[in-house]
Amino acid sequence: MKKKRSLIFLVLLIISFIIYIFGDEVKDTHAKEDKITNELTEAYLEVHYLDVGQADSIFIEINDEMTMLIDAGTNESSETIINYINSLGYNKIDYLIATHPHADHIGGMEKIVEEYEIGNIYMPKVTTNTKTYENLLEEIDNKNLKIKTAKSNVNILNENGLVIDILSPVKNTYDDLNNYSVVLKITYKNVSYLFMGDAEEEVEQQITEDIDADIIKVGHHGSNTSSSIDFLKRVSPTYAIISVGEDNSYSHPHDEILKRYKDIGANVYRTDLNGTITVSTDGNKIAIDTEK
Repeated sequence: MKKKRSLIFLVLLIISFIIYIFGDEVKDTHAKEDKITNELTEAYLEVHYLDVGQADSIFIEINDEMTMLIDAGTNESSETIINYINSLGYNKIDYLIATHPHADHIGGMEKIVEEYEIGNIYMPKVTTNTKTYENLLEEIDNKNLKIKTAKSNVNILNENGLVIDILSPVKNTYDDLNNYSVVLKITYKNVSYLFMGDAEEEVEQQITEDIDADIIKVGHHGSNTSSSIDFLKRVSPTYAIISVGEDNSYSHPHDEILKRYKDIGANVYRTDLNGTITVSTDGNKIAIDTEK
């Protein structure tokens, strides 16, 4: 009987030790799971990951009062984006973010600047000699708008429990234009979104800020140049959103990246399969809606 009691005591001791060591991690996982809901009575933040093919464009509504647009797809995407924004009843974009000057991210931005009243424009300090980029700069100049430099440690907004921070570019120069991508983190109360642009593994290693997030816009359309294992462990997302075109020539998203997100327990949504994806929050709960 004494041996049996000793064995039971030993088992209980081991269980207690495991809970002590991993308790915070388990508690955090449950906390994220508890945030998920089918619908919200009222959403403060609504993030629309637009279906613009093999490109990126994300429209954000803040308390039905302010708006943000991160990227504007290709030139062919501009009409789709404008129609979508108009359908929501907006005529102004308070914050316009061009993550980096690749045509699949800024191609439609010239038309956006032309169409809407623009508040603030953030772009990384890098240039390219493409006609698409030059046309965008010309339209910005035509409307007498000023460009603010997007770089790490820049705070865009901090009010009413809403914090919008730029986490990257960290360095002044990169070999790859993708790595100049503006990386944004938006936090409203207890819910966080991370937007990676086309930032690759080099940048993922350089970001030192807290990147834990409930929702991540997957870097570089799900390419294996991004979403490194250590980085995903730090983010630990509940939802992963991939902006990608159907049957694209790059084979995005790559199978190994899909597996990485699955392995960390993230629910993956893709614009090629789900159409436009909307992830809303009231600061405590998260609701997701898809076009398809």
